Amino acid sequence: MNPFRNRSEAGKLLAEKLTAHANKDVLVLALPRGGVPVAFEIAKTLKVPLELLLVRKLGVPGHEELALGAVASGGVRVLNDDIVESLGISQEIIELVTNREKAELERRENLYRGDKPFPKLQGKMVIVVDDGIATGATMRVAVKALRQRKAAKIIVAAPTSALDTYEQLQREANEVVCLATPEPYLAVGTWYDDFSQTTDEKVKTLLAQIKNSP
Repeated sequence: MNPFRNRSEAGKLLAEKLTAHANKDVLVLALPRGGVPVAFEIAKTLKVPLELLLVRKLGVPGHEELALGAVASGGVRVLNDDIVESLGISQEIIELVTNREKAELERRENLYRGDKPFPKLQGKMVIVVDDGIATGATMRVAVKALRQRKAAKIIVAAPTSALDTYEQLQREANEVVCLATPEPYLAVGTWYDDFSQTTDEKVKTLLAQIKNSP
């Protein structure tokens, strides 16, 4: 399979696999920023609303690449109990790191959403979208956050995914829709001719566009 020209093309192709959900009571949730152009095309094709689901990793102090957990839109926190216990991380440190990342999450929420509250998900079907899934850490936290918010059905959608991650997500979400699961899996960006960074302005523009579309 040839690489996608850009995230927009990938989103249009992915939307074709999701047309059974068109015009239904479905919410598309994008993982910013790269997931937004992909999710935009899905929401536009299905004629359903588009919202953002922000996730911030909670890094272990001094070893920030190691996640002790994560926080997501709506104030949901998921902890990696194995890491917390094996490193003996205190509740005080967990709260300190959580508060710092929550502040950054809120800053980004305000930037993208303004004072609009996070939508209620209880009983809803949601399609959570990213531009590609490598380790799956962010997407798995997103799924856990959606479970905690009582979403009725969770569909993970991405143009590409590592095969083992795809199989793991199949066990955690209700459905996983993916166009390609190559092995070995290289970086997400290798699947795109244009993998330039999605700017904050682009995110805000697409959100405004979908909001004003018929």
